[in-house]
Amino acid sequence: MQTAQPSGRERTFGEDEIIVSKTDTRGTLTYVNPVFLRLADLEEREAIGAPHSVIRHPDMPRGVFKLLWDRIQSGQEVFAYVVNMARNGDHYWVLAHVTPTFDAAGRITGYHSNRRAPDRAALAEVQAIYARMRQVEATAGAKQAAADASVAALTSMLADQGLTYDQFIFSR
Repeated sequence: MQTAQPSGRERTFGEDEIIVSKTDTRGTLTYVNPVFLRLADLEEREAIGAPHSVIRHPDMPRGVFKLLWDRIQSGQEVFAYVVNMARNGDHYWVLAHVTPTFDAAGRITGYHSNRRAPDRAALAEVQAIYARMRQVEATAGAKQAAADASVAALTSMLADQGLTYDQFIFSR
């Protein structure tokens, strides 16, 4: 569904607004709230049943998504800065909190994501790290190798600062 090219225009949303989406275990959208639809420039009938990646911005490093999926598939929550893309190519930054949804037997049945407006001061540093991750990915070859190399680069960059990934996210 996503055929637009990045426009370079940024969309913003209020600090009191929350973007909410739910997916099944494969990442197919099962619920989206009105804020999600407004920012993504989608109708509910277009969003439900589509892959969550329908809003993936090409500047988003594969390594961040690998980290995210590794965490939630293992039953953990994760926080991440993410740049998304609306249908028309506009982008919007979020601080995402993604959690697995469990059934009564403790099996993961899907995922729930709440996104808030990010701390604007943190974005310059996040963007610089993501640019470095994309550079690593561009030279790493196939998609999986690129994602693995990108996570390794992120881990190394943060270790040089004496930080874990979670410490980095929560300190920004």
